[in-house]
Amino acid sequence: MRLTDMTVVVPTRNERDNIPAFLASLPPEVELILVDASDDETPDLAAVLRPHKTRIVRRPLRIPAARQLGGLIAQTPWLLCTDADVVFAPDYFDRLLGYTGSDTLYGPKLSADEYAGYYRWFVRGQRLSHALGIAAASGSNLLLSRRAFLAVGGFDCRLSVNEDTEIVWRVQRAGYRVTFAPNLRVYARDQRRLRRGATRKTLHSVTRCALLYTRLMPTRWRSHDWGYWT
Repeated sequence: MRLTDMTVVVPTRNERDNIPAFLASLPPEVELILVDASDDETPDLAAVLRPHKTRIVRRPLRIPAARQLGGLIAQTPWLLCTDADVVFAPDYFDRLLGYTGSDTLYGPKLSADEYAGYYRWFVRGQRLSHALGIAAASGSNLLLSRRAFLAVGGFDCRLSVNEDTEIVWRVQRAGYRVTFAPNLRVYARDQRRLRRGATRKTLHSVTRCALLYTRLMPTRWRSHDWGYWT
């Protein structure tokens, strides 16, 4: 894999405070697609800060649909899904190029400041879940081969959240190799949801993921976020 073989796909909405640091952590040779639903200066700022290898698509979409659109637009063999409120570790892309033989890679999201302990426990949960055969991917740090993405139909646009974990389960069930890469780290910069309650956020994620994994999630619940975005 080469850096020119991947496109970074990012849904954005009012990320003007986060986008400069995010863009600064990207190598210049990597393609970037922003699917933007902002009513602030996010897209203009991105165009100024990264005028090359950047495509900005203005669409008022929810995150799953934005990831899906970006994945369909991208022409490279690999899609790197992430969020604008993270930064990549300085060695992220060098380490990424060392991985071979998988159709999907996902790594941890950590924090360099607030809630560092919470994120470390979350990564322990990812390790345990993966060891049990259940991938625990995050859309902040997810590399998909284009062939696997297309084979499973991409992200489920009916979902409001958890589309990242759910697509990896379908990739896994389709027989593609999924790898947890603990040394591919991104760092969260926006802790608003954790400030509203770490327990609430954890229970929300665990409950929804359990229903999705067991395929017991009623159709009418898939598009409701259960208060996640409010």
